[in-house]
Amino acid sequence: MDHSSQPRHIDILLARYAESHRNHTNEIIHFVCIPLIVLSLLGILWAVHPVVAIATTLASLYYYARLSRGFAIGMGLMSVAMLGILALLPDMTVLPVSIAVFVVAWIGQFVGHKIEGKKPSFFDDLRFLLIGPLFVLSFLYRRMNLAY
Repeated sequence: MDHSSQPRHIDILLARYAESHRNHTNEIIHFVCIPLIVLSLLGILWAVHPVVAIATTLASLYYYARLSRGFAIGMGLMSVAMLGILALLPDMTVLPVSIAVFVVAWIGQFVGHKIEGKKPSFFDDLRFLLIGPLFVLSFLYRRMNLAY
């Protein structure tokens, strides 16, 4: 049996995620807010202890590598950049700035879904909290003609 014609698991997840992200305004909001949510979540974890942020990053990269090596590389580069930003920030600013950005970015996400008229996909499947960043990255990959 030829399995090459069957869609990959990552393609199925991205297609399901895209079902509630078709409105152009909602997509733009997600392109801004999802990276900010990732950065701010890492910042909150960094404030607990940098090792917690790094361990969480490594666990997510393991998940991404199981879905797509190309996406894992992209998320790895993005994670290194985000962790680098956090390392450069004064310790006393990381937590309050991260919490503020986290709250504002999530408000943005819910505004986007109000515009879309559909609930966020993670309400149906928590995995979509990890797929959101790949959804954003997939647009960049397609624009740059990179395989994932």
